[in-house]
Amino acid sequence: MPAQHPPPESSLSVTLQILSIVFYTFIAFICIGLPIAVLPGYVNDQLGFSAIVAGLTIASQYLATLLTRPSAGRIVDKHGTKPAVVYGLIGIAVSGVLTSLAVMLQDISVLSLSILIIGRVFLGIAQGLIGVGTISWGIAQVGSQHTARAIGWNGIASYGAIALGAPLGVLMIDSLGFASLGVALLGLALLALLIIRNKTSIPVIAGVRLPFWSVFGLIAPYGLSLMLASIGYGTLTTFITLFYIDRGWTGAAYCLSVFGVCFILARLIFTNSINRLGGYRVAIACMALETLGLILLWLAPSTVFALLGAGLAGFGLSLVYPALGVEAVKQVPSSSRGAGLGAYAVFFDLALAIAGPLMGAIALNLGYPWIFFCAALLCIVGMLLTLGLSRRIN
Repeated sequence: MPAQHPPPESSLSVTLQILSIVFYTFIAFICIGLPIAVLPGYVNDQLGFSAIVAGLTIASQYLATLLTRPSAGRIVDKHGTKPAVVYGLIGIAVSGVLTSLAVMLQDISVLSLSILIIGRVFLGIAQGLIGVGTISWGIAQVGSQHTARAIGWNGIASYGAIALGAPLGVLMIDSLGFASLGVALLGLALLALLIIRNKTSIPVIAGVRLPFWSVFGLIAPYGLSLMLASIGYGTLTTFITLFYIDRGWTGAAYCLSVFGVCFILARLIFTNSINRLGGYRVAIACMALETLGLILLWLAPSTVFALLGAGLAGFGLSLVYPALGVEAVKQVPSSSRGAGLGAYAVFFDLALAIAGPLMGAIALNLGYPWIFFCAALLCIVGMLLTLGLSRRIN
């Protein structure tokens, strides 16, 4: 008799398995999104520091995430995906406690800022652990043929959480005060730790594990393209509030929400195009659209045009990460997948870490609109690099 093969899993079954894992990404990014629209203003107005310091405060989280990625990849490859996620949730809880403490000491501005930054560092470490852990968990759960879908849904969870968390954070600040954000972070982390207790992790993949720096070298060309495209996102999230204030506008949090909604819609509708058209083609087309959105933000005469620019930027950036990620993961063996995803994510973190101080300096010297023009130029460079990679491979 011919060998019996199990029927392929339905698309719905695959999606549900991925969603049960990226739930923890959603929790993590709700915690990142809650303070993202209000923290720069808090550092600038309540604590009395400059726009550059506000940018550095945001960037401290992304820098911590960047430095955590190699360790996160090793934890995933050697110990499994669930431990990485659990450690990340603990980091969020610690960040919540420190955020509340910083507000209690806000009369001592330097001490308050220092504690706030330490809290951001713990949140950044958590982001690094949970990001690598959930994507690796999802790919291992449903198979490498669904890599784009696993990465795509992870992004939907993260940006959807930010789109929800940013305006929610503003409402919480207005009604309950800044200290309520710390309490929210602690409560959400404890809830997720309670839920994850009985969830089964995926066994560690056997095989030779490449040193991180060897993996990094293989991933670097793809990561550099991602970094150049992602600086626009870091610019938007870090400075959109101050950009709106500079222009005399209100409703900056909704600009982040429009970005997130368009990002999610693009991933829901077009993620499968990566398998059909190839990662390179999709990434190049999306970078072109993101560039258009950033230019529109640069030239925006009103909030309507700013919202449209944010939407185009979100729609464009949406598939850059999974499209280049699919091509990047092909460069490393499955036994080093965690390290590969960690190395790839380093470049996204680097973009966000660079965006704060770099664009803060540009804003002080040229004005806030010009930060979006500079981000658009960098996105064009990333598009050209991706075009070069596609021609080299083909």
